[in-house]
Amino acid sequence: FIAPVDGKAHVSGDHSVPLLDKTIPELFSDTVSKYGTLDAAVFVGQDKRFTWSELSDTVDALAAGFLALGLEKGDRVGIWSPNRWEWLVTQFATARIGLILVNINPAYRLTELEYALNKVGCKALVTAASFKTSDYLGMIETLAPEIAKAEPGKLKAKKLPALKIVIRMGED
Repeated sequence: FIAPVDGKAHVSGDHSVPLLDKTIPELFSDTVSKYGTLDAAVFVGQDKRFTWSELSDTVDALAAGFLALGLEKGDRVGIWSPNRWEWLVTQFATARIGLILVNINPAYRLTELEYALNKVGCKALVTAASFKTSDYLGMIETLAPEIAKAEPGKLKAKKLPALKIVIRMGED
C-alpha cells in the first residue's frame, strides 16, 4: 500500500517502464502473430481449448456476427454468465469492433438484472442459459415476454426498451 504524499489525492507509481501505447485488439493481434500455434486458453469444464490462431478466428466470427446483427461501435453489450469460453470470445470480439462490454453479475436476480440493463442501455445481451439455481432464460422471458414473438434482433420489450438482441450461449 502506498499512501498519498503532500496532500495529493492520488499516487503515481513507477514510470521507469512506460505503458504500452496499444489497444487490446492490437495486442491480441501481436500475440496471435507471435504464438499462433500455442495454447491460448483451456476450459476443462467445457472440454474446450484454443490455440491463439483458433481463438482469433473464433473472435473474428463473433465480431462479424455482432456487426451482421446491426451492432455498431459504441453500442453496449451485456454479458451475463459464469466463466466459460464464450465469455472470453465475447470479451475480445466486442473490443475488436469497439463495442462496450458490460459485465452483468452472474448472481443477479430479476430486479438487479432489469436495473443493470436499463441503467447502461444494453442493446444486446449475451447470456448463458442458467447458472447454479438461476434460470437466466426464464428471467429474461419474465422481464421481456415479447421475446417469444420477436424477430431476431428486433426485440421491443416494454421493461427493457434499449434491449434489441439476446444471444444465448451453448450448443443448443
